[in-house]
Amino acid sequence: MRATVIVTPKTSVLDPQGEAVKNAIHHLGMDSVTSTRIGKFIELEIDSSDEASVKEALEKISHELLSNPVIEDYQVEVITD
Repeated sequence: MRATVIVTPKTSVLDPQGEAVKNAIHHLGMDSVTSTRIGKFIELEIDSSDEASVKEALEKISHELLSNPVIEDYQVEVITD
């Protein structure tokens, strides 16, 4: 099974990297972009068939290791083959 974790800054947190990318996009002529948020995409291969326990473990890992819950949100998706 595979899983993905997407970590992004909370909407209430300033994202200077996202602002810099948005400004660069504007300089390249695409002024219609109104917001850009930069985050992390983590892909995992997991040797297990117990989707429920994998999801529970990934929630804990995402909260304690992969994100800073004070300033970041995360989404976990488990993909069974």
